[in-house]
Amino acid sequence: MSGLYRFIHAEKANYPVTLLCRVLHVTRSSCYAWRDGEAARRARQAADDALAHEITVLHIVSRRTCGVPRVHTELRRLGDG
Repeated sequence: MSGLYRFIHAEKANYPVTLLCRVLHVTRSSCYAWRDGEAARRARQAADDALAHEITVLHIVSRRTCGVPRVHTELRRLGDG
């Protein structure tokens, strides 16, 4: 379904959103909701990527000896977990 919304977003410069939604049988409200949620999805992905990087760094610094419990404890100590 998000492919339809991406298409509408890409074509909105050429055609009215109302027409695109009618032709593709989607509601305008769902199209706008998808658009508004895109920023939240990007922010969540950036936060996930930053956390994954920090976990990797902690694991490498421990010479790959720390497992999940110690990494979790260290993240909580640093205020990220």
